[in-house]
Amino acid sequence: MKNTTFIFLAFTLTIIVSIASCKKDEPDDNIGNDWVYDPTVYVFEKPAGFPPPNLPADNPLTEEGIQLGRMLFYDPILSGDSTLSCAGCHNQSRAFTDDGKRFSVGIDGNQGFRNAMPIFNLAWSSKFFWDGRANNLEEQAQMPVVDPLEMHGDWPENIERLQNHPNYPKLFFEAFGIQPEDITPSYAGKAMEQFMLTIVSAGSKADKIINETDRTLEFTESEIRGIQLFNDLQGGDCFHCHGTISIDGSGNNLLFMDLNPAGQFRDNGLQDAPTVNDYADKGLGQITGNPNDNGKMKVPSLRNLAYTAPYMFDGRLATLEDVLDF
Repeated sequence: MKNTTFIFLAFTLTIIVSIASCKKDEPDDNIGNDWVYDPTVYVFEKPAGFPPPNLPADNPLTEEGIQLGRMLFYDPILSGDSTLSCAGCHNQSRAFTDDGKRFSVGIDGNQGFRNAMPIFNLAWSSKFFWDGRANNLEEQAQMPVVDPLEMHGDWPENIERLQNHPNYPKLFFEAFGIQPEDITPSYAGKAMEQFMLTIVSAGSKADKIINETDRTLEFTESEIRGIQLFNDLQGGDCFHCHGTISIDGSGNNLLFMDLNPAGQFRDNGLQDAPTVNDYADKGLGQITGNPNDNGKMKVPSLRNLAYTAPYMFDGRLATLEDVLDF
């Protein structure tokens, strides 16, 4: 009787284990059933004195999208060997530039040939990179991932990593309402676009004085002379490329960059080129194919200059004194 009971229990246990094994091989229809797609609209707060931002109509900002973009920006998962993130060359403490380096170094130890641009106030730009090759931040975010001099990644491989990650599938669903098999480079780019659009530089001493948000502050005599030279055709003549700033608060461009799309790219004479065909780095002209665009580079904002050295598209000028001398 005891042997019969033992055999029955062993047989029953075998059946249970077999059933459990079969269930493991079946697809789990409950995956993602507890996920909720109910994105929270992010209200973009325009700083005082700034013009309206150029926010993308096809990629509305949400709290979930921004959070996903921030995670991707700081995660090295998108690089070829999972060692370098976007933040690796765009350090937040240096206004999202590369720690004073003239050229960034990619995962293979290769140097780039242009200085890492600062990342802030991009909501007021319409083309990106020094040469303007990206028409929006969604495109811009995807390009360094596969650049052999930078992150040298492979998007199909990266998508597989994201799909198999313990957290990212749910985050993509919460941000865009998509299933893991629908994750694409475009959605990753859209998330990083949302994050980068929220990186806003404002609240400097000049902002507070001009916007009269802190009446305890005032410009020093030296700063007043600097403003006058900044706007003087016979002085620094800086305003032609970087916008006008005034002491009385009239006619200010607190972004310190040209808001006219036609003026966002200029040739400041940095390269020695006797003709339009002699530029070592053609910049915008390489993208447009127009020889008259050769040598033109994106005009950066003058905000956060204390953190973004070295200067110019190739980082050749180490200090602001060098810039002014040039």
